[in-house]
Amino acid sequence: MPALCRSCLATFDAGARCPACRSPRIVAHPELFDLTIAHMDCDAFYASVEKRDDPTLATRPVIVGGGRRGVVSTACYVARIRGVHSAMPMFQALKLCPDAVVIAPRGAHYAAVSKQIRALMDDLTPSVEPLSLDEAFLDMTGTARLHGRPPAVMLAGLLKRMEDELGLTGSIGLSHNKFLAKVASDLDKPRGFSVIGKAETAEFLRDKPVGLIWGVGAAMRASLERAGIRTFTDLLRWDKTDLTARFGAMGERLWHLARGEDHRRVSAHHPVKSISNETTFFEDTADPDLLDGHLWRLSEKVSDRAKAKGIAGRIVTLKLKRADFRSLTRRISLPDTTQSADRIYRTARALFDRAAGEGPFRLIGVGLSDLTSDAGADLSADLLDPDAAKRLASERATDAIRARFGKDAILKGRAMR
Repeated sequence: MPALCRSCLATFDAGARCPACRSPRIVAHPELFDLTIAHMDCDAFYASVEKRDDPTLATRPVIVGGGRRGVVSTACYVARIRGVHSAMPMFQALKLCPDAVVIAPRGAHYAAVSKQIRALMDDLTPSVEPLSLDEAFLDMTGTARLHGRPPAVMLAGLLKRMEDELGLTGSIGLSHNKFLAKVASDLDKPRGFSVIGKAETAEFLRDKPVGLIWGVGAAMRASLERAGIRTFTDLLRWDKTDLTARFGAMGERLWHLARGEDHRRVSAHHPVKSISNETTFFEDTADPDLLDGHLWRLSEKVSDRAKAKGIAGRIVTLKLKRADFRSLTRRISLPDTTQSADRIYRTARALFDRAAGEGPFRLIGVGLSDLTSDAGADLSADLLDPDAAKRLASERATDAIRARFGKDAILKGRAMR
């Protein structure tokens, strides 16, 4: 059986140890050197960066998150053993792990480290599709001829370079499509390298829970359970037409995934689907002035990102989270696309006015979606608001001044609330 040493990258027939360096870090599989679709997922990325940068944290539980009022962004594996996980409310995480070191996220620093990892992936293949700062799909088709080594060897080399050069670890999933590659990358974390071959796909999936599918969250699982679907075997009993009739496009996708089929390509130019920003408060609040100030700042951030990327959106979304952690989401479609902070804010404010009585709130967020090029954005004057064109012209003038003198050169009064 083909085998690979993850320590020295030697290839050989399967054995308990590498014949070249005697390392036990072996991956062996009948299809090891034939598969080309991979998913690389960094191990507890934010927390790992913090531990790398501060060696005194090496053996301590580390939680990266937004303070006691926020949620966990990432927890190191020491904290995960105690039950802490991403998106958990911080107060709950600290009950489980009271001795944890809590660190505020350093987004810009993590992005810079992510670029270093991306550069290592780009050395392997031009077909890299990032999903976030810490994970990406790689299509290694045709790279064996370029590098003179099978994709599996190059992927093991990627993980080795990450450890040697960046001091960070990751896990690889290797398979014949994106769905299974992503599933595989989570099978043996941290520092994992897992393979799901074509021949074993049906047997591997047979009794797995449908929650294994990326995008099937608690609400979708509940809907599936009401239909008697808990495992992939349950899915296989359904006809494609019936699944689609009950669950729409998701039903058709489930029918294919139940059979291990995923025809999506790895796309290096995956379009941005939405832009959003949110903030969590230290204390629940229903203060209208405070909330209005946050609405403006969040709208301005969304606008700035849209302008920087040269895109605009048609759908504005308002997200609120109440004191009991229940979320409220409101959205509206505009007649044309926008990237204007003023227009995003006024639309989000109108949505907020309808939900203000649901407070107090612990979180507020603003988003822009249904994105496209900014050509033609904000061209139609609002006939019900004759001052809209003047405000847009003022905003563009403000953008020009900030581009020259810095983002704090001009501030709106509401931004000071």
